[in-house]
Amino acid sequence: MPSTTPHSDLVLTDEVAEALHDGAPVVALESTIISHGMPFPQNVEMATEAERIIREGGAVPATIAILDGRPRVGLGHDDLHLLATSADVAKVSTRDLAFVVAKGLHGATTVASTMRLAALAGISVFVTGGLGGVHRGAERTYDVSADLTELSLTNVTVVSAGVKSILDIGLTLEALETLGVPVVAYQTNDFPAFFSRVSGHAAPMSLDTPAEVAALMAAKWRLGLSGGVAVVNPIPVGDEIPADEIGVIIDEALADMEANGIHGKEATPFLLGRIVELTGGASLTANIALVNNNARLGAQVACEFAALQPKK
Repeated sequence: MPSTTPHSDLVLTDEVAEALHDGAPVVALESTIISHGMPFPQNVEMATEAERIIREGGAVPATIAILDGRPRVGLGHDDLHLLATSADVAKVSTRDLAFVVAKGLHGATTVASTMRLAALAGISVFVTGGLGGVHRGAERTYDVSADLTELSLTNVTVVSAGVKSILDIGLTLEALETLGVPVVAYQTNDFPAFFSRVSGHAAPMSLDTPAEVAALMAAKWRLGLSGGVAVVNPIPVGDEIPADEIGVIIDEALADMEANGIHGKEATPFLLGRIVELTGGASLTANIALVNNNARLGAQVACEFAALQPKK
């Protein structure tokens, strides 16, 4: 089972520290979506609302970031505002953690680095928008997200709306299979595609209740099977952008990215921003809706998993 003793380098809010000490459900949240995924003020509004939904669901939210070189687990309003507005916040994946901490910088954590810090804190459930994966054209660029590697190593369940639509979903699913990561679709047999409820790919496995997800988590780690669980939760019906509609827009955004010579860690923020422009803001609305939907499910899973743990 994941450790419940937070790492000494982490700075926890009193609320998060008390919840972890008491064995209460805690849900981690990333910060790259705030600093590099959405414009202001929608980014800070989204972050605040996701935390509210998690509390309403009976769990404690723990947004994770690095501020002044200190890994922070749980943030206040001023911290969220800084992440939402400052141009001096680095995008931090796992490889960047030591550098940003050693230099005393501000950093917004990706899925991969949020997983790592959540695990160090003893948090077993993490909510995000979409997973990273294998980028289109990766056979030329070798551009594969560290999210996949982290999922194979770190005992945290990640609730998302599937792989970001800008990626090669089929190759990402193949990579996750190779890495031994369980990919569980929630209440569907179709693998969702972030903005859309279906991707054209079948889900490797499906579960219908938060209790079933929690039972899978417990069984996996009890068996000594290291690594995370990817729970993919389709965007609500009324909020989705149909796959054929968003597909044309993604192709245009990808062409613009190629024309501008953008690659690496700047690719995803550019593409998501360009898609917002091309959809007239509809993709931003959908993004916020799916984050909120994932926050609800993440809180439910965290509560069910906490209930399975030995009482302190």
